[in-house]
Amino acid sequence: MQLITVKIDKPEATNFILGQTHFIKSVEDLHEALVAAVPGIKFGVAFCEASGQCLVRWSGTDAAMIELAQKNAKAIDAGHSFIIFLGDGFYPLNVLNTVKMVPEVCRIFCATANPTEVILAETDQGRAVLGVVDGFSTQGVEDDDDIRSRKELLRQIGYKL
Repeated sequence: MQLITVKIDKPEATNFILGQTHFIKSVEDLHEALVAAVPGIKFGVAFCEASGQCLVRWSGTDAAMIELAQKNAKAIDAGHSFIIFLGDGFYPLNVLNTVKMVPEVCRIFCATANPTEVILAETDQGRAVLGVVDGFSTQGVEDDDDIRSRKELLRQIGYKL
């Protein structure tokens, strides 16, 4: 067995969700869940099929996000993994619970816009996602000014009253 990492290749501010699912129907169910959760959502989803033809299955509403999903799914190349890229102005916060509720979804590894590395185990049979490195290591503990700034930001962007 080999441990390897794959960097998610994406524009800096683009959000994505990486998870594991278990059935070819996942692509259509994820698509339906996303468009039902946020009208007009722009996204691309790709799923690494783990049996049969072992293809990268895909869907979406935005050509650029679909292309990102396909490219990154192929780079990860781990059976039953899926990746969803969200277009500008769409965020995991708005769809994450909906994605988790899709019956085929087994787990979510991350939902982020941060630079991300996927940690994989590779065997003769294939690859498995072990986890992710999401962003960077912490640099300290917030102080009173940091707390004020955090609270102001959340209110400024409309996530708190």
